[in-house]
Amino acid sequence: MSKQNHRKLEKNIKLALSERDNYGGYLCLDTLLTAQHPLSDPPHHDEMLFIIQHQTAELWMKLVVHELKAAIDAINNNRLGKASKILARVKQVQRQLFEQWAVLETLTPSEYMQFRHVFGHASGFQSVQYRQVEFLLGNKNKKMVKVFPEGSESHKLLLAELNGPSIYDVFLSYLSREGYAIPNELLERDVSQAHEYNEALMQVFVEVYKDTDTHWKVYALCEQLVDVEQSFQMWRFRHMKTVERIIGFKQGSGGSSGVAFLKKALDLTFFPELLRLRTEL
Repeated sequence: MSKQNHRKLEKNIKLALSERDNYGGYLCLDTLLTAQHPLSDPPHHDEMLFIIQHQTAELWMKLVVHELKAAIDAINNNRLGKASKILARVKQVQRQLFEQWAVLETLTPSEYMQFRHVFGHASGFQSVQYRQVEFLLGNKNKKMVKVFPEGSESHKLLLAELNGPSIYDVFLSYLSREGYAIPNELLERDVSQAHEYNEALMQVFVEVYKDTDTHWKVYALCEQLVDVEQSFQMWRFRHMKTVERIIGFKQGSGGSSGVAFLKKALDLTFFPELLRLRTEL
């Protein structure tokens, strides 16, 4: 006779734990798993996918914000090795964000249009955390803050991020402290504005890349920043192609031109000198 097709519980496994002391309590799963509220009536099968896709993205972006702030803090404290380690994690989170578009791409236009009307003007354009990520990486745009009601917590949060230094700003300050010839106009600039390409800065980075052994820590962090930018651009591109696949060239739910609006974002860059120097080397 064959053995029973199950395993016995080991004697040291904890049973009858309190609600707060167990897995579900620690992760607040009662809250997390009951936060999906389809609006279609009767509920359309695919609306659950649409909700969970975006909620999952917001959770990953929360971690990206958390890690970028930690990286900024590490650079401010002259700990480039720690910052590089943190950015390596950010890249892996970005990979998850990129890959999950494949799940949403299983939603066909016919399926989407059966519940599209229920969420009105809700749009990823209104994601506070997405704007935080952009601002922390340096794509500052004061007009984006106006999407959120003045005086609201979202408005206050983004205004603080807008007026704070980006990761590139703190990196340039670090380089200046270390004796690199960073132009004063970059060190004293209005950080609420997006960084613009600077030829003198590009030459600083060219010298770093010409002698990577001497400037290894700086060089390594530069490459991490390039990786994060490239991953972000790949996410933008996949987002645009997913939207194109599902709604074509219709107007976006938030009022944008949809695919055309998303294509314009592909021209934006966070660290232009680090990309341009590849041509100059």
